[in-house]
Amino acid sequence: MNRIAVTIILLSCSNVFMTFAWYGHLKNLSHRPWIIAALVSWGIALFEYLLQVPANRIGHRILTVGQLKILQEAITLMVFVPFSIMYMKEKVTLDFLWAGLCLMGAVFFIFRSRFAGM
Repeated sequence: MNRIAVTIILLSCSNVFMTFAWYGHLKNLSHRPWIIAALVSWGIALFEYLLQVPANRIGHRILTVGQLKILQEAITLMVFVPFSIMYMKEKVTLDFLWAGLCLMGAVFFIFRSRFAGM
Protein backbone atom coordinates (compact mmCIF):
# COMPACT_ATOMS: atom_id res chain seq x y z
CA MET A 1 0.00 0.00 0.00
CA ASN A 2 1.40 3.41 -0.87
CA ARG A 3 2.32 6.00 1.76
CA ILE A 4 -0.49 8.41 0.93
CA ALA A 5 -3.11 5.67 1.36
CA VAL A 6 -1.59 4.55 4.67
CA THR A 7 -1.47 8.17 5.83
CA ILE A 8 -5.14 8.75 4.90
CA ILE A 9 -6.27 5.54 6.63
CA LEU A 10 -4.32 6.28 9.82
CA LEU A 11 -5.46 9.92 9.90
CA SER A 12 -9.07 8.86 9.35
CA CYS A 13 -8.93 6.38 12.22
CA SER A 14 -7.17 8.86 14.50
CA ASN A 15 -9.80 11.44 13.64
CA VAL A 16 -12.59 9.18 14.85
CA PHE A 17 -10.87 8.95 18.24
CA MET A 18 -10.15 12.69 18.25
CA THR A 19 -13.76 13.57 17.50
CA PHE A 20 -15.01 11.38 20.35
CA ALA A 21 -12.35 12.78 22.68
CA TRP A 22 -13.29 16.36 21.86
CA TYR A 23 -17.06 16.09 21.60
CA GLY A 24 -18.31 12.71 22.85
CA HIS A 25 -18.35 13.86 26.47
CA LEU A 26 -20.98 16.48 25.56
CA LYS A 27 -23.49 13.68 25.09
CA ASN A 28 -22.29 11.02 27.52
CA LEU A 29 -20.68 12.89 30.41
CA SER A 30 -22.57 16.19 30.54
CA HIS A 31 -23.92 15.29 33.98
CA ARG A 32 -20.43 14.58 35.38
CA PRO A 33 -17.81 17.09 36.60
CA TRP A 34 -15.65 18.54 33.82
CA ILE A 35 -12.50 16.95 35.28
CA ILE A 36 -13.98 13.47 34.71
CA ALA A 37 -14.80 14.40 31.11
CA ALA A 38 -11.25 15.75 30.66
CA LEU A 39 -9.65 12.56 32.00
CA VAL A 40 -11.85 10.35 29.82
CA SER A 41 -11.06 12.56 26.82
CA TRP A 42 -7.33 12.30 27.52
CA GLY A 43 -7.65 8.53 27.61
CA ILE A 44 -9.38 8.49 24.25
CA ALA A 45 -6.90 11.00 22.84
CA LEU A 46 -4.02 8.63 23.64
CA PHE A 47 -5.34 6.25 20.98
CA GLU A 48 -5.72 9.18 18.59
CA TYR A 49 -2.05 10.08 19.03
CA LEU A 50 -0.95 6.46 18.61
CA LEU A 51 -2.37 6.66 15.08
CA GLN A 52 -1.84 10.34 14.25
CA VAL A 53 1.89 10.51 14.99
CA PRO A 54 2.83 7.57 12.73
CA ALA A 55 0.45 8.89 10.06
CA ASN A 56 2.21 12.25 10.00
CA ARG A 57 5.66 10.65 10.02
CA ILE A 58 4.77 8.38 7.11
CA GLY A 59 3.00 11.17 5.24
CA HIS A 60 5.79 13.71 5.75
CA ARG A 61 8.12 11.54 3.70
CA ILE A 62 6.16 12.54 0.59
CA LEU A 63 3.94 15.47 1.63
CA THR A 64 4.70 18.90 3.00
CA VAL A 65 3.48 19.91 6.45
CA GLY A 66 0.91 22.19 4.79
CA GLN A 67 -0.41 19.32 2.70
CA LEU A 68 -0.63 17.10 5.77
CA LYS A 69 -2.55 19.79 7.66
CA ILE A 70 -5.08 20.42 4.90
CA LEU A 71 -5.48 16.66 4.41
CA GLN A 72 -6.18 16.36 8.15
CA GLU A 73 -8.75 19.18 8.02
CA ALA A 74 -10.56 17.58 5.07
CA ILE A 75 -10.64 14.24 6.90
CA THR A 76 -11.86 16.04 10.04
CA LEU A 77 -14.88 17.38 8.19
CA MET A 78 -15.63 13.98 6.63
CA VAL A 79 -15.59 12.39 10.10
CA PHE A 80 -17.25 15.26 11.98
CA VAL A 81 -20.33 15.64 9.77
CA PRO A 82 -21.53 12.02 10.19
CA PHE A 83 -20.60 12.17 13.90
CA SER A 84 -22.62 15.31 14.50
CA ILE A 85 -25.61 13.99 12.53
CA MET A 86 -25.72 10.33 13.61
CA TYR A 87 -24.20 10.44 17.11
CA MET A 88 -25.00 13.92 18.39
CA LYS A 89 -28.34 14.03 16.48
CA GLU A 90 -27.77 17.53 15.13
CA LYS A 91 -29.50 18.77 12.01
CA VAL A 92 -27.73 19.11 8.69
CA THR A 93 -27.53 22.68 7.45
CA LEU A 94 -26.17 24.28 4.33
CA ASP A 95 -23.24 25.45 6.44
CA PHE A 96 -21.83 21.91 6.25
CA LEU A 97 -21.91 22.14 2.46
CA TRP A 98 -20.26 25.58 2.40
CA ALA A 99 -17.56 24.46 4.85
CA GLY A 100 -16.95 21.38 2.71
CA LEU A 101 -16.63 23.46 -0.44
CA CYS A 102 -14.15 25.78 1.27
CA LEU A 103 -12.08 22.81 2.37
CA MET A 104 -12.18 21.34 -1.13
CA GLY A 105 -10.77 24.64 -2.35
CA ALA A 106 -8.02 24.41 0.26
CA VAL A 107 -7.23 20.85 -0.84
CA PHE A 108 -7.08 21.97 -4.46
CA PHE A 109 -4.73 24.86 -3.78
CA ILE A 110 -2.37 23.01 -1.43
CA PHE A 111 -2.03 19.99 -3.75
CA ARG A 112 -2.19 21.63 -7.20
CA SER A 113 1.59 22.04 -7.52
CA ARG A 114 2.04 18.35 -6.71
CA PHE A 115 -0.12 17.32 -9.65
CA ALA A 116 0.70 20.14 -12.09
CA GLY A 117 3.28 18.12 -13.98
CA MET A 118 1.19 14.98 -14.35
